Amino acid sequence: MVEKRSWRGLKTGEPAEGDILILGVPFDGAVSNARGAAEAPANLRKLTAMTPPVSEEGLDLRKLIIADRGDVNLDPEGGSYFGRVEKEAAALIATGKPALFLGGDHSVTIPLGRAFAGHYSPKPVGMIHLDSHCDLMDSYDGQRWSHACPQRRFLEHENVLSKNLVMAGIRNYEVEEMEFLRENSAITVINSREFYTRGHKEIQRQVIEVLKDVEAVYLSLDIDVLDPAYAPGTGVPEAGGLSTRDVIELVREIMCNLPVKAVDLVEVAPVLDHSDITSWAAVRIIYEIFATLVATKQ
Repeated sequence: MVEKRSWRGLKTGEPAEGDILILGVPFDGAVSNARGAAEAPANLRKLTAMTPPVSEEGLDLRKLIIADRGDVNLDPEGGSYFGRVEKEAAALIATGKPALFLGGDHSVTIPLGRAFAGHYSPKPVGMIHLDSHCDLMDSYDGQRWSHACPQRRFLEHENVLSKNLVMAGIRNYEVEEMEFLRENSAITVINSREFYTRGHKEIQRQVIEVLKDVEAVYLSLDIDVLDPAYAPGTGVPEAGGLSTRDVIELVREIMCNLPVKAVDLVEVAPVLDHSDITSWAAVRIIYEIFATLVATKQ
């Protein structure tokens, strides 16, 4: 673990007193294209030093206590990295408090999701997957732990049913994934064009309706759900994506209306970015998540 970092103007503390628990997972060893996402946790924290503790609507975030547990770093002597990530995540999830995980590439959702599903088993849990890709491959480039596989791995848990997986912002499919979706038609897939044709408010209502009865929800946000105009700094950018406004609105509604207990934000790659556009978008999303938690305290 690295030394804990301060967030400008926000109260920080230990998990017992924190309102949200944060853990960095700086790993990008399972990408299929450009690396760089391992740098994201450090860069996101750095940018918070320039971010005032106020939401976009002027909500004072200083009422929130942040418990930043640092990062799960790679062991230079080897060992199971994903095993350690799962153990650290399980400890945070066991507190019952909301947890925010900073990736890292999307493969980190595999151990994080295992910790999440394991904690709530056998009660049903839901997953909201905001991404341009389905990430439903059984394996990719010969790896079952690739960043193209996290939702396939999540569905392998006995308390994760196909009907409780919602994928939004999708606009790229592998042929194998299309076949899997045909065989698992209960999965809700909302492609990115639907945000344009149906409007984000209708999408928000649909997502909430699908998952209203589950015990707990995991929100996995791949920054490439955003159009590259809003998030160029990611390993596999896909044209035709959502705006930052679309994502913020959807995330706010999800946080306010569903039992979201864990969030991961992945695939931000600072080395591929320009003027930190992508990292700044991620920071704004994080602070609006904070705002929803402050609102529940009032």
